[in-house]
Amino acid sequence: MKLATLALSAALSLPVLALAQVADPAYAKKVTDWRAKVEKSLRADNGWLTLAGRYVLKPGENTFGNGPGNDIVFPKGVGSPGMGSAFVENGRVTVKMVEGLKMRKDGIDYTTRDMGTSTENRDWVSVGRVAFHFIERDGKFIMRLADNDSEVRKSFRARVWYDINDRYYVSAKFVPYEPGRKIAIVNVLDETSDEPVAGYVEFELDGRAYRLDALDDDGGLFIIFSDGTAGDTTYKPGRFLFVEEKPEPNKRFMFDLNRAYNPPCAFSEFTTCPLPPKQNKLQVRIEAGEKYPPQKS
Repeated sequence: MKLATLALSAALSLPVLALAQVADPAYAKKVTDWRAKVEKSLRADNGWLTLAGRYVLKPGENTFGNGPGNDIVFPKGVGSPGMGSAFVENGRVTVKMVEGLKMRKDGIDYTTRDMGTSTENRDWVSVGRVAFHFIERDGKFIMRLADNDSEVRKSFRARVWYDINDRYYVSAKFVPYEPGRKIAIVNVLDETSDEPVAGYVEFELDGRAYRLDALDDDGGLFIIFSDGTAGDTTYKPGRFLFVEEKPEPNKRFMFDLNRAYNPPCAFSEFTTCPLPPKQNKLQVRIEAGEKYPPQKS
């Protein structure tokens, strides 16, 4: 579950930071730069703000377009009445466009293409303002549609963040579990998957110890959590934290709660975000990282 990803592009979209409250301006700049990066990613073509549909494919042929006779009916105004077919055969997806219509990938036009569906090899192809790719989940293939002229994207102003506060840049310890251990993660569709858990991160706030289970993620740690601000100033289902490099076991490292960020579901209804396991639902208020809702025009 490679979920670690998202970003900020201009000073106008940044909240004013009370740097005087931060002990180390160099640290504050690093967090500000990171927030700019995740905001830029969020605003990108085919990003979460552009999503316009999520469709589970049936075996065999799946016709698609915005016409009512298709197996997959795109929203009104997105695409054209009949665009092509997605064939699910022998564990793969092949797209064939109707005559006279082509899809584009990396500057090359195609009328037929076998589509990558793994996390590492997902092919976004575009047809004008419309783009789509396919993902595989538990043996099912799903078409994810993007509209790069979507009203959601146009009306979005900025992510909203707490001021950077070094109180939430804390010394922590990573305690690994025995190899092979897994925990149950439930997503917003009430689907459960068993995910490999690396261990837990232990830290203190105001003299009290807390711990969060952390999943293995591409050489780092991925944490899904909620806290006492959920449903008040932050996204109610929970937030994410990513530690890029897995810390050395049982040694101290700096754990940055100022980098807590919202999951894709905070921006799009066409995603299936994981929810915090019960052991990661903290009662303490962590007034750091990303707030909710974002600014809209």
